[in-house]
Amino acid sequence: MIAKNPYQNYQQNAIMSAGPEELTTMLYNRLVKDLKLAREHVENRNIEGAHSSIVHAQDILSHLMHTLDTSYEVGQNLMAMYDYMYRCLVQANLKKDANLIQEVTGYAEEIRDTWIQAVKLAKSSTAMGN
Repeated sequence: MIAKNPYQNYQQNAIMSAGPEELTTMLYNRLVKDLKLAREHVENRNIEGAHSSIVHAQDILSHLMHTLDTSYEVGQNLMAMYDYMYRCLVQANLKKDANLIQEVTGYAEEIRDTWIQAVKLAKSSTAMGN
């Protein structure tokens, strides 16, 4: 068995010890990272790298879609947004379109930042006993 490097061990431990809120934040952060890498690869004409990064971003969106509670309107709206982002990435991958990737990156950053704020508000509300 090959030993993991210390960074991989740290990363694995962070994932295993994270709660649902932190795991979702990690997914959003990785989604944004993959999208930025994909755009960079497209601009540098690295077709294989672009494809790999886009597919990984799609995998993350797919996971987010499958774990989303759509019994509330906010969940339904988020599902529609994830679906739109996913379809944009399909087109971006086919056309190697950096502009479509950038559009999706903007949405992903906005959703991530909103999620982080919501988690902070929920934690502060809980800490205050509300």
